[in-house]
This record gives sequence, structure tokens and C-alpha cells, in this order.
Amino acid sequence: MVEVSKEQVLEALKKVRDPDLGKDVVSLGMIKDVQVCGDAVAFTLELTTPAHPRKEQFLEDCRLAVGSMEGVATVNVRQDSHVTARPVGQDKMTIEGVKNVIAVASGKGGVGKSTVSANLALALAREGAKVGVLDADIYGPSQPQMLGIPDEKPMADGDNKIFPLSNHGVKIMSMGFLVDEDSPVIWRGPMVMRALVQFLGDTLWGDLDYLVLDLPPGTGDAQLTIVQQVSLAGAVIVTTPQDIALLDARKGLQMFRKTDVPILGIIENMSYYECPSCGHRENIFDTGGGERAAERYEVPFLGAIPLDIKVRLGGDRGEPIVVGEPESPVAMAFREAARNTALQVAIHNSSAPFTVPELKIIG
Repeated sequence: MVEVSKEQVLEALKKVRDPDLGKDVVSLGMIKDVQVCGDAVAFTLELTTPAHPRKEQFLEDCRLAVGSMEGVATVNVRQDSHVTARPVGQDKMTIEGVKNVIAVASGKGGVGKSTVSANLALALAREGAKVGVLDADIYGPSQPQMLGIPDEKPMADGDNKIFPLSNHGVKIMSMGFLVDEDSPVIWRGPMVMRALVQFLGDTLWGDLDYLVLDLPPGTGDAQLTIVQQVSLAGAVIVTTPQDIALLDARKGLQMFRKTDVPILGIIENMSYYECPSCGHRENIFDTGGGERAAERYEVPFLGAIPLDIKVRLGGDRGEPIVVGEPESPVAMAFREAARNTALQVAIHNSSAPFTVPELKIIG
């Protein structure tokens, strides 16, 4: 009987390549703890995110690569993940425990950006990631209501550090927790900027794989504060298919590009309506605009989210559709978009330069 070695197993696994990172799984360090006992082989496949869109394909490819070896009768592949972290750039603030900060933005209001932010975060959490949401819309915070804790108040420690609230498996911080529901926030730009910096730096997030920032619409003070203060893993641009929304979305995309923030991709919300009774599809706001914009600006198209009244109902009652109806077509569309987003974070992190602060010699 032919006996295989660990080295031969690793050699066989080099046939399995990650098409996004352009290398094989062995060179990428994704194969751990190879064990050979007679004709049985076991090893761990460690992915760059628990939300990897190709994890089932990777598992099957690894099983086939090793299972086809002479002398191997059984293959046991354990799956694990280690989310890579975005390097903190020089002169950027460190958010303790947070690996990746994802900005969700739109050029205009009314495209469902907050709904997308909440469901993206919840979808990432359902895949097994540790996730937080920062509602960065100081004037119009909506995440407390959307995530089901509108009447809660956060606590602080002795150093005035804030403990985020949590629900549905994600941690949440918002100006909505600190002001009465009917009280407007009447602040000038500098006060908004200080509040955002405090929310980022003085919130005890703990260990997070992804912190999703629900930004206000536009390209103003809040957006500039974020890109100047934080090393963003990237930005997700939310749009609807019609031309006027795409015009503003392109402006938002270009703002992030000019400030050297990676564009993770575009999500087209309210992409189409499908009648639940007869299955007829109606393109209420046109169709394909987000995908065409992604192609024009050479950025990934992360997904199309259908228009469904259940999305609105779930957000109103604090139970977004990814939680309330996780197997519905809309929830599955959000989960696909979340997987694609997590993959883009891993791709950009793999090529991000690690910035070493300049050393100052004293004396």
C-alpha cells in the first residue's frame, strides 16, 4: 500500500488556486495542521473571511485534490477563517480591536443606504463574522430603530469610554441613543466632526472583524472626517437604478477615489420588483444602472437587491429582513452582497502597503 506524506499532500493542494488573490491555497498560508494517518488525511482550510462566497467550492476542490491521490481513502477538511486586518495608515486613528472599517455611502438620500448598511452587517454576522455598526448620520440617525433598540441608552466606564449596545448579534453605536427621538441635533460642521471622532475612538467595540459605517448622504463634513481620520478598508456605494441616483452615486465614488479609499463595489438597491403571486418582474426604477456604473468605473458589482415591502416592514419593527426572513430571496440577495463585500476587503488587504511610521532620532 502506498503511504503519502504531508509534503505530498501539500503538493497536491497547490493545484487549488484562489482566483481572486492569484495564488494557490498553500502559498497563501490557507492550509493548516496537515495530519496523515495511514490512508486518512485531515487538514484545516483557513479562509480570509467566514463570509467567503466560494468557501464551498474551496472545500470541494481541496477534497478532490487530496482524495485523488494514490494511497488516500478518506479526507477530512476542517474549515476555519482568519479575517485579515487593514493596516493603519500614518496619521490615522487606531480603533482598538477593529480589523476593518467599511464605509457604506450614497451620493443622495432615499436610496436605502441605512437599510443596506443594517442588512449587510447582519448578513456578515450570520456568516460568522464579528460585526459592529456605527450610525454616522448625526442629524438623522436610524439604526437604533432599524436594529430594534430605539429606547436603549449606552453605558460608559470610568474613563468616559462608551459601551456599544447590541442586538441581533451586532454591536451598535448611534447618536440616536443619546438624544430624544423628537429632538433635532442642531450642530455646525465642527461639532459633527468631533462627535464622529469620539464615536469611533471612544467606543469600546471589542474585537470586530468588520465595523460598518452608515454614512449620511452626500460628500460633506462627515465623509471628509471619516476619510481623513480613519484607515478605511473600503467604501460600498449604494444606488438605485435610475439615472438621477446614479449621477450622485458617481460623485460619491469619485470622492473616495480622490481620497485614496478603496472602492469595494456598488450595490444596486430597489433593483426590481417581483410579484409574489405571479412572478412577473417589473423594473420600477429602470434596471442595470448600478451594474453599468460598476463596469464604467471598473469596480466590482456587489449585488442587486429587489424591492420588497417586507424590507420596509422589517426595518420599521426593528427586525431587518436578513434576521426576520433569512431564507427569503431578498435576504439571500443581501447575503450574497455581504459575501462579495467581505471578499473585496480581503483582496484589497492582501495588496495594501504596510505603512511604517517615520522614526524620529532624538539627540
